[in-house]
Amino acid sequence: MAAEKEESTLTVVLAGSVNLLIAVLKLVAGLITGSAAMLSESAHSVADTITEILLLTALRVSRKPADRAHPFGYGKARYFWSLLAAVSIFASGAMFALYEGVSTIFGVAEEQTSPLVAYLVLAAAFALESVSWTQALRQVRRDARDQGRTFRRQLRYGDDPTATTVFYEDTAALSGLLIAFAGVGLHQLTGSAVWDGVASVVIGLLLAVVAFLLGRANAALLIGRQASPGLVYAIRDHLSAAPEVDAVVDLQTMLIGTDSVLVCSRVDFDDSLTAGELERVCVRLAGELQSDFHDVTEVFIEPVPRSNEDLRAAVLDRYGSRPGG
Repeated sequence: MAAEKEESTLTVVLAGSVNLLIAVLKLVAGLITGSAAMLSESAHSVADTITEILLLTALRVSRKPADRAHPFGYGKARYFWSLLAAVSIFASGAMFALYEGVSTIFGVAEEQTSPLVAYLVLAAAFALESVSWTQALRQVRRDARDQGRTFRRQLRYGDDPTATTVFYEDTAALSGLLIAFAGVGLHQLTGSAVWDGVASVVIGLLLAVVAFLLGRANAALLIGRQASPGLVYAIRDHLSAAPEVDAVVDLQTMLIGTDSVLVCSRVDFDDSLTAGELERVCVRLAGELQSDFHDVTEVFIEPVPRSNEDLRAAVLDRYGSRPGG
């Protein structure tokens, strides 16, 4: 667990340092060449730098221990700050790039100067960005392997938005560099600044898509998404296998932070159990779940009769005809 936290911090710090350096290089190149695509890429890197600051805040706040005001801890703070990071990518990067692109296409054309500077900066930025992207890729792959998911599903359903955010923004950054290179090159070949503007608009649209994907993922986590199906089924099977349990009537889970799952289960126990025995069984089962499944941090078990029609109707409304499967 500690190693995973350190890797998340490393991924974010590395990405932030790289983006800050690249933002300065792109800004200088944009001012020298007058390229809208380069200025858009500079704004892109500034947005990415702001994103890393927000992600570092997410990591710091989400690790605070539980207290009276937040008895389940601050794990969801990571999702909130990561959602703000997605908004930052859209507001700071996408909107500026779109504005620069439209202004270049429909405004007064500017003469391109020193395109070689732009090429050198883009090449240097691509090399630096690749280092950050490789680290983010490594972490997302490891998380996917640990969760038994495909790489694509990890990006969509992973519970650590920091690595996913860095991977998405670095992928967009590498793509944006290639687009900017094409815009500068076509401007040089044709003498028309329209290509530079088109490249800027495409960069803006790319950032908007990335912001949407990240916003969707973090919104789902903030609202309260259930744990992975594999974990849910494993918890159900573990409870069902207990000799004192006649049936698992209902099982609800929710991610309350990275690697932190809340479990609420309604269970029909053997009617021959005394009140004292029932209490001890609930305590034992909760301890077993926390021991066997490291992501499970909070467990609530409620004894209920499976014949209760109101409860059955509520479960069927939520899950359909097969509440457990």
